Amino acid sequence: MSDLPRRAVTRSAKLATLPLSFAGRAALGLGKRIGGKSAEMVAQEVQQRTAEQVFKVLGELKGGAMKLGQALSIFEAALPQEIAGPYRATLTKLQESAPPLPVSTVHKVLAEQLGDGWREHFLSFDDQPTAAASIGQVHKAVWHDGREVAVKIQYPGAGKALLGDFSQLARLGKLFGALLPGLDMKALLGELRERIAEELDYLREAEAQHAFALEFHEDPDFHVPDVVAANEMVLVTEWMEGTPLSRIISDGTQEQRDRAGLLFVRFLFCSPARVGMLHADPHPGNFRMLANGKLGVLDFGAVNRLPDGYPKAFGQLTRIFNQGDMETVTAGLRKEGFIRQDIEIDPDALRAFLAPYVEPTAVEEFTFSREWLQAQAASVADLRPTNVIRQLNLPPSYVLIHRVHAAGVGVLCQLGTTARFRDEVIRWVPGFADDPDDQPLAIG
Repeated sequence: MSDLPRRAVTRSAKLATLPLSFAGRAALGLGKRIGGKSAEMVAQEVQQRTAEQVFKVLGELKGGAMKLGQALSIFEAALPQEIAGPYRATLTKLQESAPPLPVSTVHKVLAEQLGDGWREHFLSFDDQPTAAASIGQVHKAVWHDGREVAVKIQYPGAGKALLGDFSQLARLGKLFGALLPGLDMKALLGELRERIAEELDYLREAEAQHAFALEFHEDPDFHVPDVVAANEMVLVTEWMEGTPLSRIISDGTQEQRDRAGLLFVRFLFCSPARVGMLHADPHPGNFRMLANGKLGVLDFGAVNRLPDGYPKAFGQLTRIFNQGDMETVTAGLRKEGFIRQDIEIDPDALRAFLAPYVEPTAVEEFTFSREWLQAQAASVADLRPTNVIRQLNLPPSYVLIHRVHAAGVGVLCQLGTTARFRDEVIRWVPGFADDPDDQPLAIG
């Protein structure tokens, strides 16, 4: 695997460049301040250059480092395009263009996982993968009973590389603390490490996918291929044909874009209520529009288990924000852990920061667009210490929810979907619709 640096010394050396470079720039900043530049200007310059280095190194590595970079997308959105653009491009390349394993390695993994007679399980097996990603690749095959299947094979050593990153990243808490003083980095890394360990467990993924397949069996809107067989490093599921969402983004009609976007949102919002889980990797490669008009969904390695559905506070605070009670919103965010107890925040600045994210829930119909998203990013592209984005925390329990919302908004803006998204929030998100029990919390 040429694209997955697995030697611990190599990965450690790359990650180690982060604190060294930060220290060097801090010393440079001190020199400039003595030379006459204002402290605020120097601080902003150091932060911006540090951010460049952070995203450059995280983007070069797969595994835990890349996952951390994805989780910090809220910070990425606040960066100037010249910094964030190349970082996003690097992540996209890593996710979509991973070099395939040699055929001999594929056969070796199958023999180790399924036994020397692994070919007896298949009538045919295509040695060339149909897809490759950060921890595994997919091959098309025909199961012994004649069904077309997708065979997902985990890269040898991927688990060790992924989990090893976190030992290194844990040492960088002070660096991220300088960039984002409101963030509890230790808790965030702990949560990410647990989620990564789950993504490496194909038996756990099989359990999740089977639960989704059962719930959405013969559903009018969605199709999830069921699991055929699984063990720790090989997952066999039913094959699913369809038009990738990426093709709808590039070539779809407006009607197709609107339909795909609405179903995409409906799937993400209804799943916690219906299955007790949230699909936590909603990039276009995991979705297909089927010939019968349904949305097909793949890859359940990353799921957020929410047995009680979406957190009720999420819906309540969104509704209360729309009603204008920022005092209650701020108190609620502090209670949920988004604002740490030692951080003071300006309610007006917080309102301005949150407004774009809540906007689609405040109107009957909304149009997502790249221009709208760029405007939102520009509104928070301010690295000064007083910027609200630097004062907010990402509670561990919301890591995957944030990942889904950030990625989901990106997909919707690529689609340019116009739809009644508020209706989906009312139907599926607890606490958003008016609730008599909650009225004392809000301004009527």
